[in-house]
Amino acid sequence: MTNAPASSRLFESTSLGSLTLPNRLVMPPLTRNRAGADGVPRPLMVTHYAQRARAGLIIAEGTTPNAVGQTYPNIPALHNDAHVAGWRRVTDAVRANGGRMFLQLQHGGRVGHPATSGHVPVAPSPIALPEEIHVPGGRRPAVVPREMTADDIRETVADFAAAARRAVDAGFEGVEVHAANGHLLHQFLAKNTNRRTDAYGGPVEHRIRFAVEVVRAVVDAIGADRVGVRVSPGVTVNGIEEGDAEDTAELYAALVPALAALGPAYLHVVFADPEQPLFRRIRAAWPRTLIANPALGHGGPLPADGGKGAGERLLDAGADLISLGRAFLANPDLVERLRTGAPLNPLRDENWMYSGDEKGYNDYPTLAEAAAPAAA
Repeated sequence: MTNAPASSRLFESTSLGSLTLPNRLVMPPLTRNRAGADGVPRPLMVTHYAQRARAGLIIAEGTTPNAVGQTYPNIPALHNDAHVAGWRRVTDAVRANGGRMFLQLQHGGRVGHPATSGHVPVAPSPIALPEEIHVPGGRRPAVVPREMTADDIRETVADFAAAARRAVDAGFEGVEVHAANGHLLHQFLAKNTNRRTDAYGGPVEHRIRFAVEVVRAVVDAIGADRVGVRVSPGVTVNGIEEGDAEDTAELYAALVPALAALGPAYLHVVFADPEQPLFRRIRAAWPRTLIANPALGHGGPLPADGGKGAGERLLDAGADLISLGRAFLANPDLVERLRTGAPLNPLRDENWMYSGDEKGYNDYPTLAEAAAPAAA
């Protein structure tokens, strides 16, 4: 038995660019290592995303736009025709269930290893990730990346644009450019990973240049309505350090307006906190849809409401859409559960999140499936 909750703006229909969304709940990119070794999405990924098609929007997991950008084993890719065909099976299944999908384009930069990709990773500066990294068969110390040349930068920008065109060919409504969580674009933004002395390093205006060039190229390739950008101000994942709070504020005071001028449909802010002045400044500077991912405690248990209350507070603070990651992983029918006040599935062993098979991925029951054994 469930107690119907009071009405919530989370369940209102809204728009995103040219799309109409049935609710304001977003399934964000969730790396789960379920693709083949060749980067082609596997059938269990088709099932996984189709199960969650009632989200207002699904943003598919970080997908590499070129071979050197691969982060971990079994990460999906989008730089050849087989990748397009594999993702087309996913988008067809989601669309058949009434859903809409963007795809996150993610280049790992120094978050990569030759044992995984076959390539020495590239980065703004030759500074290694300060921790071990997952590779096939276990973990190894990170390697020193090769500093990107001017040609590398131009080619990488072109690879993002080409991958965006492939994403549209694969049936996605658009793409999210990943400029967060210590990956390549974030490495250019941050002081501790960008020691360049050319036009891509040093002052804030130079450090934002690569991210702006990537987003501009993607917008030019597929149109601004089909593009979003993800940022994570102040987040220290993957050894990233933007500097102190003043540096972070200065960085995003320059980056957000520069991105806004290119016209992307949305900005996606990771670990957003409505009480933080920086979140309010970003909201004021961003003229279009703002997706907020609430800070719910990394690695801890899910709150009983799955983040619904935190999401509503962010809506009150000016966010337009709310992304909930672990809650969507554990609850394929999350929208219905939150709408009706039904209890949520708890997250299982975190190791299963990356196990590569159905366990901890496609075996979380819906309310109807959980009720069926009892009825039997």
